[in-house]
Amino acid sequence: MTSLTARDLMSVDVVTVPPETPVVAIARLLAERGISAVPVLDHDGRLRGIVTEADLIRRLAGAEDRPAGWLRRLFADAATEAERYARTHGATASDVMTEQLVTVTPGTTATHVAHLLEEMGIRRVLVVEDGKLRGLVSRADLLRALVAPPEPAHGLSDGRIRAAVLAQMRKQPWADTFSTMVEVQGGTVTFHGFVRSEAARRALRVLAENIPGVTKVVDETQPMPAYLSVAA
Repeated sequence: MTSLTARDLMSVDVVTVPPETPVVAIARLLAERGISAVPVLDHDGRLRGIVTEADLIRRLAGAEDRPAGWLRRLFADAATEAERYARTHGATASDVMTEQLVTVTPGTTATHVAHLLEEMGIRRVLVVEDGKLRGLVSRADLLRALVAPPEPAHGLSDGRIRAAVLAQMRKQPWADTFSTMVEVQGGTVTFHGFVRSEAARRALRVLAENIPGVTKVVDETQPMPAYLSVAA
């Protein structure tokens, strides 16, 4: 999946709405289409925001807001309170939509998209190019890419595979290229020598499996002897 980009993953048939769409119509649209959000585009096709299920729930919950007490009115920021009121009582997409958007370009890598979803705690990112919406990448799109059959790797020599494994090991604080040796034959990676823990043993297997061209991983390592651990 590491070679994929947002262009490869994105859904291009994205349901959108104009800013003046009533909130009730958006709720009905989400329910009927089985989707969780709709981007808001102006009449020139420019991305203005997005209305999500969370925005609609916030709007619904706002109906039971009680009038602010004198203490809250005293210390509250007037602009923030005004914005909150508009979002929880608004009748159209432009009133309730989220304007602080997380967007990517079509060339953004799948791994970076996954990082954004995880770091920001969101369910989707919009793919934008020259201010225009090109598509949407959701968690479901990433999962489909993850379970898709990997593309066959051709022409990778055992020497190149071994070099790639060692290069990745050198980047990891838990891996030890001095105590753990790597052999590659016919696409099969075999680890010899010593490892510091069972966790490191599992991590080495995962590391090797993620190298293009690797067809099998064999672990012939032993636990690190105490005298080597002390020396290290």
